[in-house]
Amino acid sequence: MSELRCIVVTPERTARDEPASFVALPLFDGEIGIAPGRIPLIGRLGFGELRITGQDGRVERYYVEGGFVEVMGNVVSVLTGRAVPAEELDEAVSKELLDAARERVAHSPEAMAVRERAVVQARAQLRVARRARIGGTR
Repeated sequence: MSELRCIVVTPERTARDEPASFVALPLFDGEIGIAPGRIPLIGRLGFGELRITGQDGRVERYYVEGGFVEVMGNVVSVLTGRAVPAEELDEAVSKELLDAARERVAHSPEAMAVRERAVVQARAQLRVARRARIGGTR
């Protein structure tokens, strides 16, 4: 029982379906690591970095935008609205998204909630883009 199967699915496609030795996920209230033999789990994803350690020790990184994770047996199923490989993120574009989100006008509680969500998303995307640029160090 030293191998996981990690499946990452978006509405458009299956982004990944391969073996892994460890998976780290951004939950809405923190981060969780999944190793082989973990008890079953269903969790709500937040915005941030999904790290998948392969059997060879290499780490794949993705920016994910919410969704759910299910762990059953040694299968980790990630259902997310968006999964972008970290190396495909542009730090400058992510910074622009954050600036635009911060500048959004919000005159009602609903508009303020929408603005806050956009800021949190953009901040998480920028963090993943920066980590990818500096070589993926934690």
